[in-house]
Amino acid sequence: MSTDYQRAREELGRRLRELRIESPEGRLTGVRLAQRLGWQQSKVSKLENGRQTPTDEDLREWAEATGQPAVFGELRARLRGFESQIRSWRRQLAAGHRPVQETWNTLVAESRTLHMWENNTVSGMLQTADYARNIFERYAELQRSPRDTEEAVRARMKRQEWLYRPGRQLKLLMWEGALRAQVCPADVLAAQLDRLLGVVGMDTVHLGIVPLDTVLRIPPANPFCILDDRLVVAEDWHAELWLDDPESIDLYRRVWDTFAESAVFGADAQQVIARVRRSIKV
Repeated sequence: MSTDYQRAREELGRRLRELRIESPEGRLTGVRLAQRLGWQQSKVSKLENGRQTPTDEDLREWAEATGQPAVFGELRARLRGFESQIRSWRRQLAAGHRPVQETWNTLVAESRTLHMWENNTVSGMLQTADYARNIFERYAELQRSPRDTEEAVRARMKRQEWLYRPGRQLKLLMWEGALRAQVCPADVLAAQLDRLLGVVGMDTVHLGIVPLDTVLRIPPANPFCILDDRLVVAEDWHAELWLDDPESIDLYRRVWDTFAESAVFGADAQQVIARVRRSIKV
């Protein structure tokens, strides 16, 4: 867990403790507050010490139980502030992949330029439906989340309409290893690579491939997307990181620029994709 995230959670915990102590009805003990809420006393302790992340409902009940319902808005704003930094897959996928894809659809629709780095799979912005279907199935199994594969696929395909709108620019860099990852049947992967060959040269797509045999100035690390230099979304196994501070955005842009120095574009990118395509036995 990031230091910034934990610090924010601890600060929220201190605010909750302050509300308990300064209740208009007189100071409440942790035990008494737990009784009012119908919680285990350990939950009150964990929330106050920043060892558990509250839900909106937890905060609403806390504000009401301490006799200060008007502070709920403040508490919720604090929660939103640090949850915007780390969005756990467990929470995001509680209702399946479709809501996550729809959130991404909104983010992309509001953007004109995307700088993306993909090192493990083909970017969702260019996936075929069959390829996306396999990816969603794999992740649903891993995360033990509800399977809403077809709804998620439709949402992801809808997002690709953005590529055909004037003034949009997808600046995508992919490691060659992402092209070779056998996360789907061979015929699906072959069709996916054919799709990539077809988008090279599109006015709205600037596709670069970083070959496996090229010299890298930095390790390939994790995938990320920079949206109009206003927001970075980086992926990890447990969560997405949403970063909107200028320092982080500048760092990720430098990372993208560094990978771009090792990438090939245009006809050279097509050659790499075609080479991988020929290696697939369908």
